[in-house]
Amino acid sequence: MHVVMIAATAALGGLLFGYDTGVISGALLFLREAFHLSSLMLGVVTSIALAGAAGGAAIAGRLADRFGRRPTLLATAGVFVVGAIVSALAASLMQLLAGRLLVGLGIGGASMLTPLYLAEIAPARERGALVSFNQLAVTLGILVSYLIGYGFAASGAWRWMLGLGAVPGVILIAGMLILPETPRWLAGHGHADRARAALRRLRGRSADIEAEVKQLRADLRSDVQTLPQSRLGHAAARLPLIVGIGLAVFQQVTGINTVIYFAPVIFQASGLSSASAAILATAGIGVVNVVMTLVAIWLVDRLGRRALLLTGLAGMGLSLCLLALGFLLGSGSVLGWLTAASLAAYVGFFAIGLGPVFWLLISEIFPLAIRARGMSAATIANWLANLVVALTFLDLVDLLGRPGVFFLYAALTFGALLFARALVPETKGLSLEAVEALWLERASQKGRPLGPAKLLEQR
Repeated sequence: MHVVMIAATAALGGLLFGYDTGVISGALLFLREAFHLSSLMLGVVTSIALAGAAGGAAIAGRLADRFGRRPTLLATAGVFVVGAIVSALAASLMQLLAGRLLVGLGIGGASMLTPLYLAEIAPARERGALVSFNQLAVTLGILVSYLIGYGFAASGAWRWMLGLGAVPGVILIAGMLILPETPRWLAGHGHADRARAALRRLRGRSADIEAEVKQLRADLRSDVQTLPQSRLGHAAARLPLIVGIGLAVFQQVTGINTVIYFAPVIFQASGLSSASAAILATAGIGVVNVVMTLVAIWLVDRLGRRALLLTGLAGMGLSLCLLALGFLLGSGSVLGWLTAASLAAYVGFFAIGLGPVFWLLISEIFPLAIRARGMSAATIANWLANLVVALTFLDLVDLLGRPGVFFLYAALTFGALLFARALVPETKGLSLEAVEALWLERASQKGRPLGPAKLLEQR
C-alpha cells in the first residue's frame, strides 16, 4: 500500500510542478495578442511565476519545519489551485500577473516539499528510486501540458490551458488527505507515539518496524550534533555549497527553460508557421524528455552520476551549436526539421544528465548538519537563475539574434562541463557518511579529486 501511495504522491506533486512549467509555452502564443504584450512583458508574464517559485521554495521550508510537511503541502496545493483559476479568469494584465505569481508560489513549494516528503516517508531501500520518479513525474507533467496546449491551440483557448492546471492541484490535495505526516517530523517534534503509528500505517500492520524506529532515533540523535549557522563556511560545507549552487545556476543558464517556455516561439521562427504545428513539435520534445529521463533512472546507479553529468553536458553543448548554425542558414522547412532535431538532442542530453543528476546530487552531497539549508540554498538559486533566463531570453534574441543567443548558451554549457569535471565527485555506491568524509579529504588535498577506489575505502 505504502509504495503505491508514495508513488502516487510523487506523481501528483511532480505533475503540478511540471504542468505549469510547460503550459505557459503554448499559452504565450495567444497571451501576446490577448493582452498586447511586448517582448519585455511577455518575459515578465513567464518570469513572475519564477520569482514566486523562489519565494515559495524559501517560505515552504520554514513552514514545513514548523507546522509539518503534510499541512504545508496541502497549503501549497491550495495556493496553486487559486493561482490557476485567477490566471484563467484574468480580465486584465495585472490580474494575469497576480495569478501567475500565486502559481509560482505553489510550484516553488512543490519543487522542494514533494522530494522532502517522499524522502522522509519512504523506506530507505526505495528512497532513491522514488526521488528519481518525482523527476520523471515532472517531465510527464510538462508533456501533458504540451498535449493540452495542442488540443486547445486551434481555438486559441488559452484560458483553458491555464485553468486546467487547477486539476492536478485538487488531486494533490485529495492525495495528501489520505497520507499521514512523516514519521521523522513527528518524532523530531516529540510525537513518538504518532511517529510509530504513522510508520505502522505506511508499512502495514504485519511489518516489523522496530529496526526503522531504532534507525529514526539514531538519526535524530545525530541531528542534535549539527553545525551552528556560522559553520556554513567550514571546509566540509563550503565545497558542497559551491557545487550545489553552481550546478543549480548552470542547470538554468545553459538554456533549458528557453525550450520549455519558448519552444513554440522558436519553432515558429524556424519555419513552422501555424500555432498548432509549433505546439505539436514541442510535444515531441516533451516525449523525448520523458523517455530520456527513464533512461537516466536506469543508468544512474549503473554508470554513476558524474559520467552521466559530463556526457549530458557535452551533448548539450554540441546540440546548441548545431541549433545556432541552423538559424544562421536562414528559414525554411529544412531549418524547421534541423531545429526540431537539434532541440530534441539538446533536451535528450539534458534529461540524462544535468536535469535529474542535479536534484539527486544535492540530496547526497551536503553534510547532515546543513543538508536542509544547503538544499534550500540550491533550490532558491535554481529558481532565481531560471527567472533571469526567462526574463532575458526574448530581449537577448532582439539584441544578439537567435544564433548569437544559442552560441552564448553553448559557451555556458561548456563552462558547466569544465566546472563539473573539476569539482563534482562521483557518489555512486557511497554512503552519505562517506560523501561527507569525501569533502573533508578533498579540502585537505586542496580540491584534488579522489579516485573511485579511494572513495569506496571510506564507506
